Amino acid sequence: MARPRSRHGERTSRPGSLPRRRQGLPPNAAQFLRLISAVQGKSGRAQLEEANLGVNAAIRYVSDYAQFGEADRWSAPLASFATAKGDCEDYAIAKYVALQQAGFPRDDLRLVLGRDRSLGQDHAVLAARLDGRWLILDSRRPELLEDSDALGLTPLFAIDHNGVGLLAAPYVKRPLLAGEVEAVPAAAKDNDAGEWNGLNEPNDGAVELNSLPLWM
Repeated sequence: MARPRSRHGERTSRPGSLPRRRQGLPPNAAQFLRLISAVQGKSGRAQLEEANLGVNAAIRYVSDYAQFGEADRWSAPLASFATAKGDCEDYAIAKYVALQQAGFPRDDLRLVLGRDRSLGQDHAVLAARLDGRWLILDSRRPELLEDSDALGLTPLFAIDHNGVGLLAAPYVKRPLLAGEVEAVPAAAKDNDAGEWNGLNEPNDGAVELNSLPLWM
């Protein structure tokens, strides 16, 4: 019989089930299971906060160039927990898997790839929908961020269990706010390879950024 669960993560466990599953596991797997158990024990916004803080504390930011000598590599949560190292998408992937395994509805989770205009860098975050509103789980922040407050991030692509979706035409032209860096492809800069390569150039006639439902 399947264990009962709520829409946002309150799921009952058989007494002692997780400790038995942890016996003989490598330390990184046991650590990730403990995180899932902690997330599972929360509900609502507290569940998202637990996942965000837990993954942010478990992984130290290290670029893929520094760690693997590659422009980009996406790692599974157990690999990131084994090395305690990763870059932004590795944080987001670990949060996605932890929340999904803890019972958070997968239809309400998106791995979002975008452009941080304030730093002129590519960035990845996890977006989670709670009570009809999207919240951002960011490797750079301990607190959750409302999607409407993520003004410096241009979301470009979203990944969920259905695949990859285009959110906004990449590098859309718009007036820059004070202190912003123009959202041009990272690969176009001589000294900035960016974290993702091979993004297609946008089609002509892109829609204005502030008219898009950015966190669909």
